[in-house]
Amino acid sequence: MAFYQPTRYHKPVAGALLLALIALPPALTAHGHEFYIGFATRLLIFALAASSLNLVLGFGGMFSLGHAAFFGAGAYAAAICMRAGISEALLALPLAMLVAGTLALLVGAISLRTRGVYFIMITLAFAQMAYYLFVSARAWGGDDGLPLPGRMTLAGLSLGSDSALFYAALGCLALAVVFLGRLAGARFGRTIQAIRENETRMEALGYPVFRYRLVCFALGGALAGLAGALLANLTGLASPNLLQWTQSGTLLVMVIVGGVGHLYGGVVGAVVLLSLEEVLAGFTPHWPIGLGLLLLGIVLFTPRGVAALFGKAGG
Repeated sequence: MAFYQPTRYHKPVAGALLLALIALPPALTAHGHEFYIGFATRLLIFALAASSLNLVLGFGGMFSLGHAAFFGAGAYAAAICMRAGISEALLALPLAMLVAGTLALLVGAISLRTRGVYFIMITLAFAQMAYYLFVSARAWGGDDGLPLPGRMTLAGLSLGSDSALFYAALGCLALAVVFLGRLAGARFGRTIQAIRENETRMEALGYPVFRYRLVCFALGGALAGLAGALLANLTGLASPNLLQWTQSGTLLVMVIVGGVGHLYGGVVGAVVLLSLEEVLAGFTPHWPIGLGLLLLGIVLFTPRGVAALFGKAGG
């Protein structure tokens, strides 16, 4: 399956949705629902994290269970930058991406020499090693995590308010989606998709398959690090729980629910999963059962993900 790109029917819808999101914080503030601004920011951040995994899985065909390592590394990089006095987002966020991307490059350089279940297990092993590294690092808070002294500034403007951080997260997500769409249509994107479909043939044609897959893996890790840095600013804490394999599983579920290989699959999956969790938790303490049943229905009746339904509607 090719990496899904939005058609001309979807672009006006995406533009209207972006305008609605821009108007969301003032509307919520006017009605006294400021709490939901923080929740909406969390949705945007996890949409970015899930989209980064969708790049690796749906775009590159690499089933990774270690993506949370890059997510958490970005959070810790942001926290360390803040504690070192680097509070400007235009500097700290690229540094977080560089740290996460470099970690992904190192992990990928070893992991991508394997295939199938061995690749899944070795990425999981690296993620668990990173998790125990941060848990045992007392200088970085150990089990308790590393608190941030405050939120970053963006071009001198404070991100201390939830609305400001919401717009920063929205801008990062919008830029990431545009980047992924352009990447899918570029020569690199078409090559990595061809490698996913028939790796042996691409090797026979002389393409450096390992190099292409490694770059794709590192790009996904860098975007995950950006999401982790934003989440650390939202919660005020870089926690080792962000690196647990269960976090990788959550991101994977988001991608599957939204649609593996769809440009908006990670965004839709994050919104659906976190919104269902929030709604069901308000009705019963046993909300995971209801959430599991709903997710089972989504997988059974929309095997290509929820985003595929919008694709059919647009067509």
